[in-house]
Amino acid sequence: MNSKEIIAKRVAQEIKDGDVVNLGIGLPEMVANYIDEDMTVYFQAENGIMGMGGVAEGDDIDVNVINAGCKHVLTNKGACYFDSATSFAIIRGGHVDITVLGVLQVDETGSFASHKIPGKRIPGMGGAMDLVTGAKQVIVATTHTKKGGTPTIVKKISLPATAVNKVNMIVTELAVIRVTDAGLVLEEIAEGHTIEEIQELTEPQLIVSTHLKKMFSE
Repeated sequence: MNSKEIIAKRVAQEIKDGDVVNLGIGLPEMVANYIDEDMTVYFQAENGIMGMGGVAEGDDIDVNVINAGCKHVLTNKGACYFDSATSFAIIRGGHVDITVLGVLQVDETGSFASHKIPGKRIPGMGGAMDLVTGAKQVIVATTHTKKGGTPTIVKKISLPATAVNKVNMIVTELAVIRVTDAGLVLEEIAEGHTIEEIQELTEPQLIVSTHLKKMFSE
């Protein structure tokens, strides 16, 4: 698996049967492909779908069914469609159990930045501000570093904040990190990597969990 697949697969383990889940544009969209077939998960697309499936390919593509990232998607039995007003009433009304978002930066207080940078080809915030306020759990899905090795997990975000103190968990290809009042708690590390290596690629000081384990272990 590549880095993005590892992240998406691990995030999928946080989703429980019956959850209503909103997936952000990009890497988070991949999470839908790793849900156990025996589970019933209600994926919501903020452009107006409840019951969205994974990304559609080949003959499964319906040109009229896209998600918020303009990708063709599948729909599960019982799926329904609605307008943006209804979609955001669901989000703002606290009916989303988990939202999974990509970020440009996330810091040790659970604040994150996902705004478009002027002159750069990076998506805007979309409905992220609404999602992190309305969702019961906020998971950041991101590579541990950006191109060039710049840490994604920083002591304090330097870009405009999308939300302040809202992130509950950070999942990267190297680690699973819980955001707590005491700081960032390292709960899981990827096979073949060390605590020291992960700390070197993370700006804030990590608190190593007394129950630290390998990612994907039972």
